[in-house]
Parts: sequence; C-alpha cells; structure tokens
Amino acid sequence: MIKGFLFDLDGVIVDTAVFHFQAWRRIAQKLGGDFSKAQNEQLKGVSRVDSLTKILEWTGTTVTEEEFKALMELKNEWYLELVTRLSDKDGLPGAVDFLHQAKARGIAIALGSASKNAVLILDKMNLLPLFDTIIDGNNVVNGKPHPEVFLKGAEALGLSPAECIVFEDSIAGVQAAKSGGMSCVGIGTPEVLGGADLYFNALGETSPDELLRAL
Repeated sequence: MIKGFLFDLDGVIVDTAVFHFQAWRRIAQKLGGDFSKAQNEQLKGVSRVDSLTKILEWTGTTVTEEEFKALMELKNEWYLELVTRLSDKDGLPGAVDFLHQAKARGIAIALGSASKNAVLILDKMNLLPLFDTIIDGNNVVNGKPHPEVFLKGAEALGLSPAECIVFEDSIAGVQAAKSGGMSCVGIGTPEVLGGADLYFNALGETSPDELLRAL
C-alpha cells in the first residue's frame, strides 16, 4: 500500500532547471567553451560536482582543486540570483495543487533532490509546510542514479521503499527510484525517461487518488 510520495524538485515542482542551465552555461563560456540544451539533459538530477566535471570535459578544461571549488561557488551565486525571484506562482502546471491534495489525503510527503538550495526554493514558493522531510544535496554522499536520496527519504518518513512513489523528470532520478525498489512516475516522455511506471507531462495531468488507483 502506497503511503508516501517522494518528489524531485527541479522539473517536477518548479522549473529551476532553466536557471541551472543559464548559470552552468555562463561557467562554460567563462572557460572559453559552451554546451547545448541537449547536453544539458545529462546534467539534470546530477550533483554540482558531477555537473562541473562534465562541463570541464566538454570544454576540454583542466583546473586545480581550488579553482574547481571556486567555479562551483560562482555557479551557485549566479543560480541564486535567479532563484530569489521565485514565488508560489512559479510552480509547474498543477504541481502546487497536487501537493496540497496529497497533504489533505494524509499522504506523507518528502523531497528527494540533488539541489543544495531546496529549502530556499521551497521557502520562496511557500511550500515548506507541506513537506514532512527534506533530503537534498546537503544530506547525501551519493548522487543519483544512486538511490541514497530516496532511501533516506523513505526512512525519514518511516516507510519501506515499496510504500513510496517517486516523482522524477530525469533518467538518473528514475534509475535511482527503481534501483531503490520504489514505484516511479516520470514527468516527461518514455523516450527520455525509460523505466518509469507511469508518465505525465506535468503533475496537473493526474491526481493523488488516480495514482493510488493506478499503482
């Protein structure tokens, strides 16, 4: 029986993925290179360290450990400049309503995100009170596709993996959910997110009751 919903943040609840893309692209250009939106798909759901590592590979750049840390901090500064403009009007279609419906139904709600700014983003959107626990990039060692973020989320809710549904928009996130033994709803298409149990373009296309009947 499903008792808990575990949500990724970017691309599921709010589209800060475009902010990440803009900030990382500025980093790539600072390094004398660039990357495409298609390449950016490989950065979704991935940790800051792994994202920068990929960008360094794409731009053919080698940096020292100190420069690496400085670039991560600079990217985060540029990203946060964009995040501070968020409000509760910026949720993806139906996402905020879906969260309220799940909460009203008594479903336990957790966040499972690679973002280290998840609390700030949810606070800007007035969504913090809806979450029973938040597991983000500050709480995990292994990034997706490792299932650690979702396993910790389930544990914090006092639930087994089989009692949880994960909502994800990245292939790394879908793989993390499935390897952790959880059902997974893909926010996107099967072509991009192979392996999920159900697919929707946005949370507004379904409801907690419909999902519980389906899964």
